[in-house]
Amino acid sequence: MSSLLSMQNIRKQYPGVLALDNVSFELQAGEVHCLLGENGAGKSTLMKVLSGAIQKDGGEILIEEKPVDIHSPVQSQRLGIGMIYQDFKLVPELSVAENILLGHEPTKGKSSFIDFPALHKKAETILFQLGETFDTHAPVFTLSVAQRQVVEIAKALSKNVRILAMDEPSASLTQRELKTLFAIIKRLKSEGVGIIYISHRLEEIFEIGDRLTVLRDGKHIKTCALGEANRRSLINWMVGREIEQEYPKIELERGEEILRVEHVSGGVVNDASFTLYKGEIFGFGGLVGAGRSDLAKIIFGADKKEKGKIFLNGKEIAPRSPREAIDLGIGLLTEDRNHFGLFMQLDIKENISISNLAELLKGPFVDREKEASVANEYSSSLRIKTPSIEQLVENLSGGNRQKVVLARWLFTKSKVLIFDEPTVGIDVGVKYEIYNLLNRLAQDGFGVIVISSDLPELLGVCDRIAVMWQGSMTGILERSQFSQERVMMLATGQALEEQDA
Repeated sequence: MSSLLSMQNIRKQYPGVLALDNVSFELQAGEVHCLLGENGAGKSTLMKVLSGAIQKDGGEILIEEKPVDIHSPVQSQRLGIGMIYQDFKLVPELSVAENILLGHEPTKGKSSFIDFPALHKKAETILFQLGETFDTHAPVFTLSVAQRQVVEIAKALSKNVRILAMDEPSASLTQRELKTLFAIIKRLKSEGVGIIYISHRLEEIFEIGDRLTVLRDGKHIKTCALGEANRRSLINWMVGREIEQEYPKIELERGEEILRVEHVSGGVVNDASFTLYKGEIFGFGGLVGAGRSDLAKIIFGADKKEKGKIFLNGKEIAPRSPREAIDLGIGLLTEDRNHFGLFMQLDIKENISISNLAELLKGPFVDREKEASVANEYSSSLRIKTPSIEQLVENLSGGNRQKVVLARWLFTKSKVLIFDEPTVGIDVGVKYEIYNLLNRLAQDGFGVIVISSDLPELLGVCDRIAVMWQGSMTGILERSQFSQERVMMLATGQALEEQDA
């Protein structure tokens, strides 16, 4: 395979931070090169240099062994470089075809009027190349997440892309949608497109990758073929230290009942029952759309309960809103923490205090000194990495944002904490910290519920796992019964053929 892209000794300095310290990266035609590293390792900065979004301070970029200077995203696109970000850059109100060919639409003759039949035909041709045939007239806001991603890829291909960088492309996909994405990637590989694949999901790396490069603290650490690595070595290269257990687990004695759900129905949820005890981590498994998050929202008062009963510390409760649930001592850390869990334009201390301002009042005003004291206490105990509690949350990494959300719920004196996809988009080192925090919460007598689509994560951190399928609970497994096969059988509606192991 020939060298398609070579980035040599790339350097990028910000005030007080050396973001890229002479980093080199190479991509061959027709390969998937996985770019790995913790948040802050330099992956995004390197890709921004490649896309022309920021300018390098040193080093050289070669495409097909010819030096190039990339000063803008437009120039990057002209060189055949396409970027697909986790947050799609699509116009929801425009059609599929209009999004795919936005900025270079075919026109009628020499006029400036768009030739819509030609537009749709060209879009259909590009989608067909990707093995997709959905309606090019449909507005993008009507599409599934997976379909929107296909539109993003088609948009890049419409500009004759030779180099395609994909940043966390699988974060919001189901397993079935992920298979579609991988099929598209393999098709692009066969056509000679070089793909840079960035993901925190290590199992994907081994399935789709040819080579990998690991960055840490802005430095190049390792480049090798996938066959020369395993999960443990990858984690060590990324974190820079030995992690003996990927999923640390403290075995605790089950305490008294803290939450009981009896025959609850509402929305897609049908007749759900389970009991949560103090000191345990109770997991919810199942495919995306199985009803796990819907059940959590009912418990949290965000969705309506149509039938059934909920008990907290033996007393029946019926929260009609999140505010009522919070006052009762229930906290929900949502999957989409950026949109629903945090106020991105506020700083750390304001995000922690905002759900329990009554605790900080001094007369009619917030006691700012006490607010800062509380924020500093949680920042220290949860090891939030920040130069100051006055740092805007939008400037934090995913793992530190998750810790800020947790700090807020701890400050509300929550008794039950529901974590919905707690480690999505979080690097492996911070995942380890989150798992230790879950253990600590269980040790301190909290009721902890973890909803996760990451099956190894559930098996690694939970004491029991309830599995849902099409809104119903198909089984609750004790730790002694855990296996991927058992969970997947229950998650797909199949009855277990075996009895207790």
